[in-house]
Amino acid sequence: MSPTTFDEAATDYDAQLSQGLMITGEDKEYFAERRLIHLASCLDAMAFEAREVLDFGCGTGTATPFFFQHLRVRSLWGLDVSDRSLEVASAKYRGYRARFLKLAAYQPGENVDLAFCNGVFHHIPIHERDDSLRWVFAALRPEGLLAFWENNPWNPGTRYVMSRVPFDRDAIVISPRQARRILRQAGFEILRTDFLFFFPAILRRLRGLERRLVKLPLGGQYQVLCRKPAAGATAAARTSGWPGSSGASPRDSWDCGLAALDHSHPELQSYSSAKPKAQARPIKEPSHDRLD
Repeated sequence: MSPTTFDEAATDYDAQLSQGLMITGEDKEYFAERRLIHLASCLDAMAFEAREVLDFGCGTGTATPFFFQHLRVRSLWGLDVSDRSLEVASAKYRGYRARFLKLAAYQPGENVDLAFCNGVFHHIPIHERDDSLRWVFAALRPEGLLAFWENNPWNPGTRYVMSRVPFDRDAIVISPRQARRILRQAGFEILRTDFLFFFPAILRRLRGLERRLVKLPLGGQYQVLCRKPAAGATAAARTSGWPGSSGASPRDSWDCGLAALDHSHPELQSYSSAKPKAQARPIKEPSHDRLD
């Protein structure tokens, strides 16, 4: 998906997104807030304070107020490749301590506490995903966190929603298993994987059960929460691809029986044998945006 395509979509972004979300009975603000509420609970459990935050692929900025409301961030950088989307975000959220910039205008400096991305990487060409993650890695301070949110291809409702959204029709979906693999290859330590959005509005009375279902890999979206290693471990992480271990993560043992699901989607199999690079390379500006 090119920046020009998202520039064209920015003026009627809400209408295009609503074509898909109407089946859920909720609007984009509902999903944006629920993601940040869940992330806040994860950070609270870790006693982690996110002051400087980067929203990678911020789109029109729908999540902006929820960063301040639920994460109590001090400042927010919203980055995107779409000029028009950034104009919309800047105008709508001018009252917040947030700056919205083109990706190329921001220089990673290892000073970000938390990076967040939602529905971004299924728009990034497969051959650019590794470099995009290393760019985010370079922006984070040692022991900084990345909250990586994606649409769950194992959920048939999610696939149906995406098929109805014009700017999502060419997306190459990423399974949770695939996401963890490319995150490790970029040098991140995987902390946890959670699944959200099991029940549409018509079944909202059942939503109280969702906190017990976060490990069931059938929610509409998933979050992989991961961490940049401490300063002394960063160099080793970049050469090993899987920090602190030569084998599979015990946290991910539950997904081994689900691996067969990936084989029904050939696009999920890339990078299975990719070798991690020794250091981050300058990247081309990726073609991406996000489902707010």
